[in-house]
Amino acid sequence: MADRVLVVGLDCAEPRLVFDLWADLLPNLSRLRNEGVWGNLRSTDPPITVPAWTCMFSSRDPGEHGFYGFRNRKDYSYDGLVFADSTYIKLPLLWQLFARQRKRSILVGVPQTYPPRPIKGMLIADFLTPDESAEYTYPPELKDEINRVADGEYIIDVKNFRTDDKAWLLDSIYRMTRRRFKVIKHLMVKYPWDLFIFVEMGPDRIHHGFWRFFDRTHRLYVPNNEYENAIRDYYIELDSLVGEVLELVDE
Repeated sequence: MADRVLVVGLDCAEPRLVFDLWADLLPNLSRLRNEGVWGNLRSTDPPITVPAWTCMFSSRDPGEHGFYGFRNRKDYSYDGLVFADSTYIKLPLLWQLFARQRKRSILVGVPQTYPPRPIKGMLIADFLTPDESAEYTYPPELKDEINRVADGEYIIDVKNFRTDDKAWLLDSIYRMTRRRFKVIKHLMVKYPWDLFIFVEMGPDRIHHGFWRFFDRTHRLYVPNNEYENAIRDYYIELDSLVGEVLELVDE
């Protein structure tokens, strides 16, 4: 098998939890670290989903791109805001460089890929997709395939992740993540690729919804609450799913 590149993206995964506090509970992520090379990297300024992922895949900073968040100013006013989606990206990205070398890429959930632009390979867009009725795949016919594979409609994002209905939210995050990984494994096996990148938004969404139940320094923390281990248990589930993906690739 020719050399290939797999990028495992876990949006907002907290380094202290992954590398320190829960390292023994996350054998697959720990194995990647122990058997590879790792270190502390400084994120972008500001260190948020958009522009961080696009900066990483372009080696350019937010100033060069001209956006500093997915809610971006369109002019010099205080109220002129627009969504900085894929149409705002003017600089070459990693998968475009691969395409120049006739290499195929598959992207799943990479932030700032909506609306989907043609690539040499296939693409499932990110959380900036308005809803599942939009065209969010390239090629467009991929959408029907992933809905079949997901054993239920593919879930792009949990939109109402600040809800007070925590039972619903927890179930929705797990359902989104499990369906996405079913699709990831399907695409990895069925289609040829040289570069495969996926980004799971679940860590970000579960932090938004459950951080105060876990963090003992949070002003709203209540000891022994019902959701105290919600984030930990989700990380364990996520590690297991990452392990299933790693079984599909060469060493």
